[in-house]
Amino acid sequence: MSKREAFLEAACHENVEDFLRFIQLHKNKTEPFDVEEVVQEMPRDQRQTLWGKLASLLQDVLQEVPPERWVQGRDEGMEVESAADPKHVMAVVDGVTLVASVSLKVLQDGDTYSALLEITRRLHDVLVLLPVSEAPLQLHIHTLCEAWWKKGLKEKEQFGRTAFFISLQKSFILKKPGVAIQRVWNLHDVLWSLDYTSEDNKQIIDLLIQCFHRSIYIRNDDGKRFLVFLFSWNVNFIWVIHGTIKNQLQFYSKTMTTHITEIYFRAWNKASGDFLENIENSCIQDFMQNAIFLHRTSPVHAKVRQIVSYFHSRKGCSRVDKMLCNLYKPILWKALSAPNFEVRANATLLFTEAFPVHDPEQNNKNIDEVIQKQLDTVMGLLDDPHPTVRSNATLGVCKILAKCWELLPSTIITDFLKKLVIELAADNSSPDVRCSVFKCLTIVLDNTLSHPILEKLLPTLKYSLHDNSEKVRTAFLDMLIKVKAVRAAKFWDVCNMDHLLARLAIDSHPVSKRIVDLLFKSFFPVNDSEREWCCRCITLIQMNPMAARKFYQHAHKHTAPTNIIKLMLAIRRVLNSCIQTDTDLSQINDSNKENSTQAEPLFGKDLAVVSSLLEVVAILWRSVEKALKQNEEAQKYTFAKFGNVMAKYFQAFEDERCTVPLIQLASFMPPAAVPTFSCGILSRLRRMDSGAVPTQYSQLLDCMCCWGQAADILELITDWLTEALPKQGDKANTNRKVRIQETVEAKPDLALAYLEYLFSNTSTREKVLALGQKPLKQLHTVLGNWRLVLYTHLSSQTEDPKSPSMETALKVFTYHGRLGAHLQHNSSEGREYMLSLEHVAAWLAERVLPFLAKRTNNGDDESEKSLPLAAQITESFLMVCRDVLLVGLGDETFKGQILHLCSLILLSEAGYMCIPAVLPILKEVTDSYGPEDNDNNPAQENEDDATTVILGVVGNLFQKIIELLARRLRKEPEEGKQLCQSAIPGLTDFLQVAVTWDKAPLRGVFSTLFAVIIVEKRHLLQKITHPEEVITPESVEDMPPLSSILLSVILKLPSLTKAFLTEVCSSFDSEAISSLSELASVLHVLAVIRHTGQSKASLKSAAMCVQQQLYKHAVASDTRDIQGVIYESSLKTLNEVLDS
Repeated sequence: MSKREAFLEAACHENVEDFLRFIQLHKNKTEPFDVEEVVQEMPRDQRQTLWGKLASLLQDVLQEVPPERWVQGRDEGMEVESAADPKHVMAVVDGVTLVASVSLKVLQDGDTYSALLEITRRLHDVLVLLPVSEAPLQLHIHTLCEAWWKKGLKEKEQFGRTAFFISLQKSFILKKPGVAIQRVWNLHDVLWSLDYTSEDNKQIIDLLIQCFHRSIYIRNDDGKRFLVFLFSWNVNFIWVIHGTIKNQLQFYSKTMTTHITEIYFRAWNKASGDFLENIENSCIQDFMQNAIFLHRTSPVHAKVRQIVSYFHSRKGCSRVDKMLCNLYKPILWKALSAPNFEVRANATLLFTEAFPVHDPEQNNKNIDEVIQKQLDTVMGLLDDPHPTVRSNATLGVCKILAKCWELLPSTIITDFLKKLVIELAADNSSPDVRCSVFKCLTIVLDNTLSHPILEKLLPTLKYSLHDNSEKVRTAFLDMLIKVKAVRAAKFWDVCNMDHLLARLAIDSHPVSKRIVDLLFKSFFPVNDSEREWCCRCITLIQMNPMAARKFYQHAHKHTAPTNIIKLMLAIRRVLNSCIQTDTDLSQINDSNKENSTQAEPLFGKDLAVVSSLLEVVAILWRSVEKALKQNEEAQKYTFAKFGNVMAKYFQAFEDERCTVPLIQLASFMPPAAVPTFSCGILSRLRRMDSGAVPTQYSQLLDCMCCWGQAADILELITDWLTEALPKQGDKANTNRKVRIQETVEAKPDLALAYLEYLFSNTSTREKVLALGQKPLKQLHTVLGNWRLVLYTHLSSQTEDPKSPSMETALKVFTYHGRLGAHLQHNSSEGREYMLSLEHVAAWLAERVLPFLAKRTNNGDDESEKSLPLAAQITESFLMVCRDVLLVGLGDETFKGQILHLCSLILLSEAGYMCIPAVLPILKEVTDSYGPEDNDNNPAQENEDDATTVILGVVGNLFQKIIELLARRLRKEPEEGKQLCQSAIPGLTDFLQVAVTWDKAPLRGVFSTLFAVIIVEKRHLLQKITHPEEVITPESVEDMPPLSSILLSVILKLPSLTKAFLTEVCSSFDSEAISSLSELASVLHVLAVIRHTGQSKASLKSAAMCVQQQLYKHAVASDTRDIQGVIYESSLKTLNEVLDS
């Protein structure tokens, strides 16, 4: 029996095992049996018989175990016979699918394939019901349906639709959907057989829309082809696609937007008839309108502009030109003259980018007339009243000139350039316009044909280097750099070298770095000899020493560290020649700033040049310090070269201008390299006058810190501060005699100055803090001992001439706290120094605060002296505590201690004097907690309780402060006003933090403010005796003193105003406001707020709350008495507020 006959006989239910064996042989590559070969060799009759038998086999196995029972049967572990086993059934189905797929390949014209059609129908039904786990079988049936569609056989629409639908679904599910997307594209013609309006196809249409949400479709080539095709599927679907893309546009990256733009362009390019009209009118023109009318701050404006710009970039094709002309015609020209400047500005960008907007099918004469009209329009836009439009028109004109230079008449080019260079570059009304001129001229410079005329015009812009706007100066310099790069002109002909150097000397970093970029090759020609570098350096110093310093600060960014070191050594040789000769500075030919002579620059006593050269070396060394540390050999060589001559330099160049850079140079080297100088620094610091200024000792301190000798400075400071303390018996004196080797008086003020410098600069502070705990703790202890001196001044009635001054003791007291904060921050564990601050707080409460209570009226000298000093001590300590809290060092214990101290201060008789110092403490404590901390951490109940307690104390202290301010204003109005004025900064900062809490415990802060203002105003209204005195205030100055201060703070920020008005509404909700005088007081406050124009919605809400209460007093009030007048005035004020 032949293979064909055996295979044909096996294709039945009775011989199903043989059939499956044949299928296995086919799948086994080592076996010679091939189903495709067998089917192909069969005569037509045998093939039809085979298909009929397979159809019966498929029907039988599917009746035994339908697909919906396959998964169920497997899950339940059914004990069934072989023929009813789901796995066995699926194997049969897979085999039938294989034979059907092979049969399709060999199907010939004229073949009867009704049995094959029946097989495919059954398999199609199986495909719909197949579980996800059977992916291979699903793929085989899917491939069969796809092949059936491509073959164009009967009922292809049904099979093609299913194949397309499954491919579409898979493209969304698979991690690597490239193959699925390719299948979708291969089956895209299936869509022609689908009815867009049918509900049966809604699921497919939803998936098609999802394609535009998937970046893989937008980036993939086949996906992009498919998306382009969808624009031509159904006219009504175009608007759906466009709406989907618009909704997603703000989330697209720039690259994705480019892909989307290509899809639109390709869809438009392939479209015709109604599809073309729809794409143009519904999509492209819609983008054009959005590009014109959207706010520039809109998140999609840039994306829309990118899409429209792509179409502009395709100009040159007559079809594109005609489309742009037709679509812009109804919208662009109106937009260019619209009242809204932003519309005009957007339209200007589109118009100049699309220039010329013309119909290529017109004759040349008409086209010329249209272009001339458009050029006139552009010239008019340069005179637009709004600077944004003028700036955009400037950009547009420069793009037109760069692109169309050869096509434009010379008169028009000249007119445009003169307009830009002579008028707009000097536009006094807008720095943005001036800036845009210089930025956009770089576009014109890219066209070499523009260079001759610009070479003549650009020198008129030279004074723009001194424009009062930094961005204009930077744009001008960017243009000069472009001029130099494209060799359009000599930049020094455009702007004089002296002007460039003068601006380099004084201008900001962005401007300076551009000038250095411009001049670098002129004054540091790296391809010339090192002698020439020195000549240029001396020339630059002679022209402008400050500019020379700035130039060499930026030099390391433009050349290698090797060249910087070479220049340093070359300058060293020049300086050595100064020591060896006594001649004057040699003449250097500086007539040409690009070329100087090769003469050796020898000079003797020209100290200005010498000092500047030393400064240049110091600047250059600092710029390559890191590079030198990475190259040990180069570092040693540089140390050796300069170490050999430093002693001679110190001897020869004794002028202060030279010593400053020499000390800087010494600090870069190890102390052994400059032994003479390094050995004497500590003595110089010790002999320094007490009144020395930082410039006299700062470099010496820097030097010692760089050399690792910060411990010696710290020891000197500690010795001086210890020696200055009042002695207790001879024993102390004896100890000091042994300790001090030089007979030098103690200088506590200078010690504090040194300490201030060391901790104010990052580099020196790091060196000092790196010394370890022992010396720093010793210094901290000595500083703490000075509290005794401070207390002596506080309690003594007479001054001891031998005792340190009160000012010095107060400074030491402050530095003790600051040093403690530094040490705590530097400490890895424990809270030793925080505990020290808490001890100082306790000392303050015990020893200092009693003096704040001694406010007598008998002119007591002791009171007059001790009270201000006690207030100073308290304020100094509170300032230190504020800084500790500000940097986040304060823990819960510290906050509690300091708030307790603040409460004691405010309870003192004269504690009100410290209110300006207490308010920052409240602000920092509040700021250390965030409202979100309580909301987002419900599990931390204990911490929340602690926070509530501390912030409750803050609220109480704030209420106490307001009470004290009110009391001082009543007792001493002038002193109270001064106190309130000094408290305004602290009040503002505290309220800014408090407003972030919209619930207890800090919600009561605004309740306090509202209550105080209303009570004060109500008190005034109740004192009115004549109707004429009822006047509605218009500003905070018209309010009572405390209310005026508080309202001025509240009205500084909209957030504070809104919170205050919310509190007004809350007061009415709680029925706290009811009397007419209180309602009138509230309305007076609202009237003041109305005149500021802030928080209009909240203001009206508050006014409506008043309105509900005010009408209750209408009957009871008589217009002839004071209450009636107040009612009428309140009603008028209420209406004004509601109408605003």
